[in-house]
Amino acid sequence: MFDRLVRTCLKLVAPGGKSALSILIYHRVLETHDPLLFELPDVIDFDLQMATLKRAFNVLSLADALDSLKNASLPERAACVTFDDGYADNFNNALPVLKRHQISACFFVASGFLDGGCMWNDKLVEMVRAFKGDFIECAELGLEPLNTLTLTNRRSALVKLVGALKYRPLEERDYLVDRLVERANTIVPNDLMMTTAQVRALADSGMEIGGHTLHHPILNTATLSSARQEIVDGRALLTRITGRPTRFFAYPNGIPLTDYSREHVGLVKALGFEAAVSTGWGVACSGDDIFQLPRFTPWGKTPLLFQFRLIHNIIRSRFRLAAPPVPELQS
Repeated sequence: MFDRLVRTCLKLVAPGGKSALSILIYHRVLETHDPLLFELPDVIDFDLQMATLKRAFNVLSLADALDSLKNASLPERAACVTFDDGYADNFNNALPVLKRHQISACFFVASGFLDGGCMWNDKLVEMVRAFKGDFIECAELGLEPLNTLTLTNRRSALVKLVGALKYRPLEERDYLVDRLVERANTIVPNDLMMTTAQVRALADSGMEIGGHTLHHPILNTATLSSARQEIVDGRALLTRITGRPTRFFAYPNGIPLTDYSREHVGLVKALGFEAAVSTGWGVACSGDDIFQLPRFTPWGKTPLLFQFRLIHNIIRSRFRLAAPPVPELQS
């Protein structure tokens, strides 16, 4: 039933025999359910999702899918699996599932956090999780005190904190996060991200390793020169670790027009990457810009919701409007 629905929807999106590519984004695969991060899949969820994907789609490596996309030779119902950031659970929890289902994924790694680093949003997660009081004081962010009395309150507080900090310049964002963490006496974890050995082992197991900058700045919040340095340095470190070319790039946060501009697309091309992915929703067809390939996150804790998200991503591509010109980056 699901397979037939996928076929029907794809015919609407890519008529005339054209094929379309669905690219999924994951960030983490938890060992067990986390009540604070309830939307993230655990190993059981991820295993069910990969089984569903294999039944209904032709799952390709990103490299093979892009070759087919360029040559207009994609199989019908083509799909890829990608991961962003470089969490250790990608290696510990996701890799065994991928191998069991014979799926080759691409891991876009922010290489500056390897070997004990912690991303700013994860510092906030642990601060909110461990906070002992009833209200988090954060006047410096322009927020009223955030209630932490219940789990629902803590989830809401985390969303507000992330929203208030995400688009600050990298140095300011890190300073403010560290100030909040220090004030709450939070112990920052040093094992959330992969080690260099794990990244190397992923590559050796047949997985693709892609660039995701060094420190994950939202590119439109940085000068063009610092954005370039982040991309170059992040890629160079990954290439040294794996001993292989770093061929593909994922824009941090990745929302077209909002998080990166036309200059960044040109920069990625000029640096010799073969393709780049965004977090703009939809499916890719032959002739699309391979340096702004759409991806989507298949939120949904049950197999039915996961299937719905896959279908929804395909259907809404049918009605996608052309994006306006990308504004100039102020560097």
